[in-house]
Amino acid sequence: MTTRPADRAAHPSGDGRGADAASDLREDAVLRPQADRPRSGWRRALFELTGGRVNPGPGEAEEARTALLARIRSPLAGAHRVAVTSVKGGVGKTTVAACLGLGLSEHRGDRAVVLDANPDAGTLADRLTGDARITVRELLDDLERVTTWTDVSRYTSLAGRLQVLASEQDPASGDAFRRDEYERICDLLGRFFNIIITDSGTGLVHSAMEGTLARADSIVVVGAPTVDGAGRASKTLDWLVAHGHAELAADAVVVLSCDRRSAEVDAERIRDHFRSRVRGVVEIPHDPHLATGGRIDPARLRPATTDAFLELGATVADAFDVRRGG
Repeated sequence: MTTRPADRAAHPSGDGRGADAASDLREDAVLRPQADRPRSGWRRALFELTGGRVNPGPGEAEEARTALLARIRSPLAGAHRVAVTSVKGGVGKTTVAACLGLGLSEHRGDRAVVLDANPDAGTLADRLTGDARITVRELLDDLERVTTWTDVSRYTSLAGRLQVLASEQDPASGDAFRRDEYERICDLLGRFFNIIITDSGTGLVHSAMEGTLARADSIVVVGAPTVDGAGRASKTLDWLVAHGHAELAADAVVVLSCDRRSAEVDAERIRDHFRSRVRGVVEIPHDPHLATGGRIDPARLRPATTDAFLELGATVADAFDVRRGG
């Protein structure tokens, strides 16, 4: 039977349901469910050995990693600024900023930059690229002439997919990096990058730190599971609350760097203390590669360290909000 034009107009899909019928042919509706392909370990070996006929699916650890990566890839519009800080030196703040940047840039499709705002000749660029010849000072001097992505990239070095902006390397002029200069740099980077991580240097009262906190969308406070390391991290949160940053403190992520730890310290009590104060707590295990203080090679990290930094990246990305971006 031939369908008349009038019939087609009334029933364009042929079954009386209109365009909604097309939803019946979506890929997830047509294809039969299949177990996810395992990506590692004996499960992958078995899958490949049998040509896919035997598929045990991913193991628990692989599923956990997949869930972390899904969180890391949370959508983000505009720029999100993360400040990594500590009132105490020697707790791994620069290492945390570097590895957080490496993880986010590696597993996301947008652009990420890590900025060394340490007023005392920071070592972030040394840890990531070994190239600190061009610094934030040169970028500040040329700021009015920087209008394109190509212009910006002349002042950064590259670690994997992560752009790195080095700090001023002359300690005598480090205090010239003032709040207004930091804010100008941060505003410029916000035009070209989705994620801006600031290694803020030790302490909370220098001028650049004022600008860091004024611009920050979220903060990472680095401490250690020791009496002094945990105490200083807690005092950092106290300081933030006392100086008008209570919301930032409550939404913070505390990182406990486990290079130093003692069986005499009740680590669970420390964790519980911070869980009651902030949005997330992540422990970074001791890693011989990071302990050298040299150039960071992600391939040389222990699996537990890689997993911990994935957890940190996912916890930070949980704060991404496409409605707030910019």
